[in-house]
Amino acid sequence: MKPLDLAELLAAPTEPPVRDALRRLAPRALDALIIEALSATEEGWRQVVVDRVAEFAAEQPGDGRPVVAAYFTTTERRAADGPRVGWSPCVAALASTEYVPDLRHTRTTAMAVPVGEAALAEAVFADPELADALNRLAALDPPGHEDVLRIHLPTRQVTRVKP
Repeated sequence: MKPLDLAELLAAPTEPPVRDALRRLAPRALDALIIEALSATEEGWRQVVVDRVAEFAAEQPGDGRPVVAAYFTTTERRAADGPRVGWSPCVAALASTEYVPDLRHTRTTAMAVPVGEAALAEAVFADPELADALNRLAALDPPGHEDVLRIHLPTRQVTRVKP
């Protein structure tokens, strides 16, 4: 079984075969399984991001030059236990060169979204699979406010860079 398949099964623990198997595990074994599944799936989530970005980039009109990299900035959300920083599910920039564009908030155009409408904006403008994968990556390795996520399409590498 692939790690991503295991993670999907663990994400739905109420399904009969998963529920029955988990009931038989000792608490310590269950904790170890969850830690292993989460760490093994980080690369899987990265590849979901790469695949979705590659598909998005292929759909964009352009000047004939292939997209080399896509960039995502962070977003802050309110949670019950305080604000959390995660990756915005909307592509901040597509680049046809290795050069990293200036993605500082003072250099880019931002659009204000009223409180309560952020989820609606994401549902309309973002790819749900991409948003889910970005949320999982942010949960596994939380970004800082100034971090930028770089998706390098030719090498399929996902890295965090500082602008």
